[in-house]
Amino acid sequence: MSPVLAAHDVTVTFGHGGRARTVLHSVGLDLDRGRTLGLVGESGSGKSTLARAMIGLTRPRSGRILLDGEDVTALRGRRLTGLRRRVQLIPQDPYGSLNPRMTVGEAVAEAIEPRRGGLRRHGDAVARWLETVALDASAATRYPHEFSGGQRQRIAIARALAVEPEVVIADEVTSALDCSVQAEVLNLLVDLRARLGLTMLFISHDLAVVRHVSDEVAVMRHGRIVERSARDELFERPRHPYTRLLLDSVPDAVRPPAAT
Repeated sequence: MSPVLAAHDVTVTFGHGGRARTVLHSVGLDLDRGRTLGLVGESGSGKSTLARAMIGLTRPRSGRILLDGEDVTALRGRRLTGLRRRVQLIPQDPYGSLNPRMTVGEAVAEAIEPRRGGLRRHGDAVARWLETVALDASAATRYPHEFSGGQRQRIAIARALAVEPEVVIADEVTSALDCSVQAEVLNLLVDLRARLGLTMLFISHDLAVVRHVSDEVAVMRHGRIVERSARDELFERPRHPYTRLLLDSVPDAVRPPAAT
């Protein structure tokens, strides 16, 4: 079975001439339909840049992004909008991604039908998606600043899912949350993936978090994928020295028991 979304030899460079800086070096990564791939690495390793390239927000210098086998690297206009409806990004900072002048309902309705939507037209769908992420439908009439960080992340998830995407890219979605709220959001994502049949790229610097939600794990360092394995295999038999270094920083409660 071919992957639903794939990056083939993707290189991303920022700047020009002597100031050019390559952030991704011929990265290859594919997402199998209905599964979650965790992408882990330290800050600055290129994880978010890869996410932006795969959703069409950052244009690679070379390489291809394939959606169901179609090269979408050079899409423009309506065709690029179509890609972004099929592949949705859940951002790291939900407060910054939500317009403070729009109610939560207006923000979700805008995702469903930009410019021509609104609560009057899409009120039932907005209420359904808010309830899907365990928020009351009455939240639609309130503003982002009236919610906690965990609730705002749920709103961002509802907004991403409201267009019924095939692929969801979750970029450090729990990094700003405390541990109890983090667990709630992670469990919600696991449940939504199962209920909606989502394909997910889950990006984090935290291996413990990645282990909770992922089927497979890819490790990124300095703009390159250095290792990819099934989740349990990576934790039990890491091959790359950088992966072992990351595992050394994981609390003992999350690590597998030593072999006897």
